[in-house]
Amino acid sequence: MTPVTERSTRDVAELLGLSVAQVRSYVRAGFLRPQRGPGREFRFSFQDMALLRTARALMDAQIPPRRVRRALSRLRDQLPSGVPLSAVSIGVIGNHILVRDESALWNPESGQVQLDFFGHAASSEVEPLDERRNRLQRAWNELDAAEWFDIGLELERLSLGEATDAYRRCLELDPANADACVNLGRLLHDRGEVPEAEDLYRRALGSTPGHVTAAFNLGIALEDLDRPREAADAYQLALRGEPTLVDAHFNLARVYERLGDRVSAFRHMRSYKDLTERR
Repeated sequence: MTPVTERSTRDVAELLGLSVAQVRSYVRAGFLRPQRGPGREFRFSFQDMALLRTARALMDAQIPPRRVRRALSRLRDQLPSGVPLSAVSIGVIGNHILVRDESALWNPESGQVQLDFFGHAASSEVEPLDERRNRLQRAWNELDAAEWFDIGLELERLSLGEATDAYRRCLELDPANADACVNLGRLLHDRGEVPEAEDLYRRALGSTPGHVTAAFNLGIALEDLDRPREAADAYQLALRGEPTLVDAHFNLARVYERLGDRVSAFRHMRSYKDLTERR
């Protein structure tokens, strides 16, 4: 086997941008257990280094050092015997430290199990891994379309890719959910998948014909696809639902100018100016 290179306290502190005192405080907290060298000095392994990198990342995420030490110390006690801290992923959502293993997500400070990004504690104590895996899988499978939609909204602040997956799951359960169509369409639109976004906006309008946001976003998509006359129709549809939608008037003025209809362009620009002056 290839030997693991060990490092001194000062080496570790310099490599990770920590103070020597901070490194020693993690050892005192009990979650870091380095070996002792011939002179009783600490010798840190690769696994120790990985854990300290996690501690530094948590502090960089504005988690106070005392909370970092407490969370990592409690986490060591929560893991089954023989499972190292390097076997789990540790991160921050909002102001919460969360830990993920292959089956579950939980808060090491409170010990409460979480439904991924759903924000509800499922237990007051950390369950055995097999029980937690089974219960969370059942709960995950039982989420309805509305819950998946709410998860999508929350994930938009954290991971747009996972938010996209949540909205798709919502639409699998409720194909007529217009808001999910619009939100998924917007995420795809933002990353350049405009034809699919157009389909989703039209799908939203098919289930909810007066959906103003779907109509307005469809107008933008059609402009991006270089179909100005259809874009004008979409903006007009949005204005039928919300006549004071200033952005629709502005966009229509631009589209009609492009189409050579200066009278309509002037009318919508005047509406835009009148509405903005009232605000």
